[in-house]
Amino acid sequence: MSGLKDVYESAREIGKAMGLTLKTLATEKPITVEYPDQPMAVYPRFRGRHELRRYENGMERCIGCCLCEAACPTGAIYVEAEENDPDNPISPGERHAKVYEVNLLRCIFCGDCERACPTEAIVLGHYIDLASYDRRDFILTKEDLLNPPEPNTIIRPAG
Repeated sequence: MSGLKDVYESAREIGKAMGLTLKTLATEKPITVEYPDQPMAVYPRFRGRHELRRYENGMERCIGCCLCEAACPTGAIYVEAEENDPDNPISPGERHAKVYEVNLLRCIFCGDCERACPTEAIVLGHYIDLASYDRRDFILTKEDLLNPPEPNTIIRPAG
């Protein structure tokens, strides 16, 4: 008799679970986003593609100190510094980054480069389209980093 009781209890529990599923399907709208037609919602602290920033006057923030390169746990950042020309400076410091490269295949998007930068030159933006068919597209050069694409994202409210 206990075997029949177990079958009945199991069927009742399955019925409750199916009822909850059908109720959720009927009352809640889908959370699927038709990306890229609709913007993707990301949290404010989301870490996407790297960006090099400039000051308002157009000068580069990067002073070629290589602290971001030293802080990167995977060695995904390569910086080659060069002395600034006093007549035509590129950054406000004595040096600037002649070469700045980020290898997205090695990057783990930890944000250590962002925290190490004394001038807040390198930031992890909200751009999420990182797919490519060519491996060379995953190495971002200084020009790529200084001219980032516009992200198709919206920032979710924190909380």
